[in-house]
Amino acid sequence: MLTQNKIISIDTAISTVDSDIVLCYGHFNLIHPGHLRYLQYAKTLAEKLFVALVSDADLHKDSFGQHFSENERAESVANLQIIDGVIILNQITLKDLIDKVKPSALVLGKEFEKIRSNEINEAIEVVKKTGRVVYHAGEAHYFNANLLYSNVVDIEGSSKVQFQEICKKYKITANKLQEKIHQFSKSKLLVIGDTIVDNYVACDALGMSAEAPVLVVKELESREFIGGAAIVASHVKALGAECYYISVVGDDPQSEMVSESLKEQNIKIDLFTDKDRPTTYKTRYMVEGQKLFRVSRIKDYKIPTKIEQEIIDSLIKLAPSIDGIMISDFVYGVITQKILDEISNLSTQYGIKLYGDLQCSSQVGKVNKFKGFDLITPTEKEARVALDDNESGIEWIANTLLKDTNSKNILTKLGSDGFIAYKGGTSIERQNFPALTINPVDATGAGDSLFAAMSISLSSGSSLMEASAIGACMASLAVKQVGNTPISKEKLSIFIEEILS
Repeated sequence: MLTQNKIISIDTAISTVDSDIVLCYGHFNLIHPGHLRYLQYAKTLAEKLFVALVSDADLHKDSFGQHFSENERAESVANLQIIDGVIILNQITLKDLIDKVKPSALVLGKEFEKIRSNEINEAIEVVKKTGRVVYHAGEAHYFNANLLYSNVVDIEGSSKVQFQEICKKYKITANKLQEKIHQFSKSKLLVIGDTIVDNYVACDALGMSAEAPVLVVKELESREFIGGAAIVASHVKALGAECYYISVVGDDPQSEMVSESLKEQNIKIDLFTDKDRPTTYKTRYMVEGQKLFRVSRIKDYKIPTKIEQEIIDSLIKLAPSIDGIMISDFVYGVITQKILDEISNLSTQYGIKLYGDLQCSSQVGKVNKFKGFDLITPTEKEARVALDDNESGIEWIANTLLKDTNSKNILTKLGSDGFIAYKGGTSIERQNFPALTINPVDATGAGDSLFAAMSISLSSGSSLMEASAIGACMASLAVKQVGNTPISKEKLSIFIEEILS
């Protein structure tokens, strides 16, 4: 069915009263993966899926802020294949629409289960007479199934077009982004966090052991990369900014490797040695480019009080000469509450911008410990862990985290679905940026590269959307190679020209 034919009148909607209909409701100002999950779930409940779209008048009444017109929003929703009809609520209330159409189910986001207006309450009472109310945001998932239905070339081509349309919307050109990258050299950033050394072992698969159901591989060769907060610092330096690095390492050969590598890049370092813990070391075994498993050598307890104070003394000494502090916290004990409090104090005293990235894939940590930051960059899972909420929609999660942390900006990372950038304030602005590389060679360093690019961009005067465009390109380059390797500003500039050509 043509998109225009899906935007239906009230009379047309009423004519389908004998059909099995599920009704969804919302403003749908920006279609992002969270909306798709919500709609896909609703579609499983009935034969036809209708969307009741909030009118412009009601958005203005609620001080919603900047938004697309009701016709543009209706067209965007109608363009989705699973949608059978869109009704704009500009001549009828939701309650009256339900009374006339009599849907078998009204599906509302989980947030409506907690807080809802009188209008929604009235609609709920009406729908209960002939159907049911379902509160559901769609299933939370961390894998994109698109490759099951299409090929890499088509999906990446579609993502490139989507990215270009987003840039066009915000008047972002290749020349403008090149100008922003040129400003990187004026920034002075301090990176603090957990140092990791990543070891990649290339293997041949020999088969299953005859003695036990164990996969047997033959080690061919291995290569070590600096990782964790250290690779974030490397990205910052490679992009042209002046970079300082503070971390804790063990008394071992890996710490020497990290120190030598960072010094070669002219990164100013303060590495504090804790003889009671090894430098965090992660070994990944790979066969034909596919990771089999990872073995980690790690201690994740709090650093000693003496080292904690030495780090604080170093922070106090460096604070007057830096523009921003980037916290890359893997929850292995370096970022203590006392250090975090001191960073906040120094930010207030010297006007230093704060950027936070907390990773808790195999350990426990909550990103909402970062208060009043200029940017935090959780994955969807990390955001849900912080709020102890695995059911609400992405929109509710991000908005709640914005308020809870008093952050100026949030990036909600969605893996192969890209990320959504949220700008806080009285009127929240949001934009979904697609992943530009759909089938990555190694996704390990995507978040670190994105964090580095976003932080340096914002420190250099880029808007959130300009920084997000640069970050999307940076992450795309990072996942095209095995292991964490710094992405230079020259390589980034070339890719931006290609993607926006």
